[in-house]
Amino acid sequence: MHALKRKSPLRRIVLASAATVTGTVLLLSMKPHSTPGVAVAVPPSSSAGTSAGSGGSGGSGGTGGTGTGGSKATGTRTVTGDSVDTRYGPVQVRITLKNGRLTDATAIAYPQDNPRDQEINSYAVPQLNREALAAQSAQIDAVSGATYTSEGYQQSLQSALDSAKG
Repeated sequence: MHALKRKSPLRRIVLASAATVTGTVLLLSMKPHSTPGVAVAVPPSSSAGTSAGSGGSGGSGGTGGTGTGGSKATGTRTVTGDSVDTRYGPVQVRITLKNGRLTDATAIAYPQDNPRDQEINSYAVPQLNREALAAQSAQIDAVSGATYTSEGYQQSLQSALDSAKG
């Protein structure tokens, strides 16, 4: 009898192996999906030193603050927090204080290199901004699904608040 006859186990093994090898070759020959660059509008107040959409360090990476008012407790003051590196990219927050009260908190750098980052952070960043204003501190809740961005936001916000006090 022939070794590869219709119902022999050897025939099944040969066919299964050939199918597996063919499938593996086809999967490995596929090119990974690459996302096209996404244009992101950067507000004029946060365009200095940031590279939105690139996932770069986005800013000075320090505690560069600009005072636009009188003393530390009175007037309006804008302070940029440290750039905090997270697993998915840097996060940096800029705050505005008026008479010692937090009046604005804006993330000027956050992960947005791929569509998933953009989807998550389009929801998380505005929520973090609102939470910071409501809490008047860096003691804010993390956004579910954006844990790394939330942690980076809290650290950068705290560094901005510390810089504003000192």
